[in-house]
Amino acid sequence: MKNENWKWKTIIEPFKIKMVEPLGFTTREEREKILENAYYNMFNIKAEKVLIDLLTDSGTGAMSANQWAGIMVGDESYAGARSFFHFEATIKELTGLDEVIPVHQGRAAEKILFTALNGKGKYVISNSHFDTTKANVEVSGAIAVDFPIKEASEFEKYHPFKGNADVEKMEKFIKEKGKENILLCVMTVTNNSWGGQPVSMENLKSVYELCSKYQIPVFIDCARFAENAYFIKLREKGYDKMPVKEIAEEMFEYSDGAMMSSKKDAMVNIGGFLAMNDRKLAQKCRQLLILTEGFATYGGLAGRDLEAIAIGLKEVLDENYLQYRLRSAEYLGEGLKKHNIPILNPTGGHGVYVNAKKFFPHIKPQNFPAQALCCALYLEGGIRTVEIGTLMFGKRDEKGNFIAAPMELVRLAMPRRVYTQSHIDYVIEVFAHLAKNKNKIKGLEVVEISEVLPHFTAKLKPIK
Repeated sequence: MKNENWKWKTIIEPFKIKMVEPLGFTTREEREKILENAYYNMFNIKAEKVLIDLLTDSGTGAMSANQWAGIMVGDESYAGARSFFHFEATIKELTGLDEVIPVHQGRAAEKILFTALNGKGKYVISNSHFDTTKANVEVSGAIAVDFPIKEASEFEKYHPFKGNADVEKMEKFIKEKGKENILLCVMTVTNNSWGGQPVSMENLKSVYELCSKYQIPVFIDCARFAENAYFIKLREKGYDKMPVKEIAEEMFEYSDGAMMSSKKDAMVNIGGFLAMNDRKLAQKCRQLLILTEGFATYGGLAGRDLEAIAIGLKEVLDENYLQYRLRSAEYLGEGLKKHNIPILNPTGGHGVYVNAKKFFPHIKPQNFPAQALCCALYLEGGIRTVEIGTLMFGKRDEKGNFIAAPMELVRLAMPRRVYTQSHIDYVIEVFAHLAKNKNKIKGLEVVEISEVLPHFTAKLKPIK
């Protein structure tokens, strides 16, 4: 039931603050030196030198009193811990999947799954792979191919479900390559690479029916499943009266498996899972789990973490929380648009994405306009964000020719239950200042870069 307090303009956090942590105040002169020493890479900046940290919403949220209480009763037995069975039962109830494998975070689930599938030379199709998913697909020898709908790249136009997959193009690709060469379909909900945009239930169902027709398994990357479910409730016909929990359960009906970084919608600081109904595949995955992560009932996690995840997976389905969560991102987006900051429309569930290509038309893609904006935000306001553009997804062809990413975005990912409205007002204020001086901001060039997940470790410097 909708909370009547939301008729007011002010966004009220649906929780009380019980513990606080100091922010990292610095001067502009200090930040100039910090940026230089960090080689203009946000991942190299010490957290204590960051004022507002919007780098990621992964593992950066604030846990609830119930989750902290769960940590105190976590069972730390090596095998068969009570906390594992609480974790397992919660995931089974939510997803309807029988085989539940704990991992220390989402990329461990990806690594184990794609190694076990052993699909060298085959294709993994998706609405859009995120960075670690794509990397783990390709390190395994498979090929990641994305099929976002055309509306996903029409940043300023409204579409309720820009995270959808283009089912028609998917089927055409399956026919061209042969169904035997398609290893898996991954549906990312919400679609992180394209603005945290939701996927409709209709689209999930259509993709599942298509893949079932060609005997291709479908896995949901469900890191932000609750946010996606709430978008369905708000925007898709026939779901407005349905509880979010039931919507989420229906989403998983259109899958053969799921992988999750629980650091997002389970609202914990570490953890994840891999779940499926295929017992043979699950056996292979557990063998790899024991080899690389830990025993099958803890998977690289302490019992207290398993307990906190089980509690978080229930708390995240509270509709007052979800209403606040989505409205907070919307509020930030509205504030930026008042200062003519080009953003992806509509705002996503876990944050706001700024179109750096449009904001900095004078910076060429090979000089990383989105990364330049990240640096400018830190320099002027101590705000840390992340680039989703050519630094993350750009590449070179076989002849060494530069290929820019299709988007140049800066993601402002909002940690769960951490910042208040005044913090967000400050972010808007810093953007307003940048907008007045944006033509003075220059691009960057590479000093050193790796081939896999380059944005994490790249060293850069300003162009002269």
